[in-house]
Amino acid sequence: MTRPFKVLGIQQIAIGGPSKAKLQQLWVDMLGLEVTSTFVSERENVDEDICAMGKGPFKVEVDLMQPLDPEKKPAVHTTPLNHVGLWIDDLPKAVEWLSANGVRFAPGGIRKGAAGFDITFLHPKANDEFPIGGEGVLIELVQAPQEVVDAFAKLAG
Repeated sequence: MTRPFKVLGIQQIAIGGPSKAKLQQLWVDMLGLEVTSTFVSERENVDEDICAMGKGPFKVEVDLMQPLDPEKKPAVHTTPLNHVGLWIDDLPKAVEWLSANGVRFAPGGIRKGAAGFDITFLHPKANDEFPIGGEGVLIELVQAPQEVVDAFAKLAG
């Protein structure tokens, strides 16, 4: 079985809680991550600070998320480790191949994510039509920019 894409590395982890201030206390104040931007979306019910560790193509995001409304869905605060993001070298090929091989995707398709990259999500649960899911974990696939693809290729070569 030949995969037409590669998972290059971790792009992000997203951590949810009732208060970004409490999350910042650990990740920003204690561990020294830098808040590089914020993202607010009523549709996604999220107020998120995008933090960074590392530099250049090896930078990893740590997204600190709180819900805009704790009574609405998605409930970004009810799963503390909300999702893991993976750099993908060819996102459209990955989606096509994974779907054809029984992997379930969450609704929404490929779209621009909070950090400006094309993204899509693997559904945390399988179903009859798509028997492979994240086994309880939401997984974001993120189109890697060329500098990330090149940097990982250089390390591998």
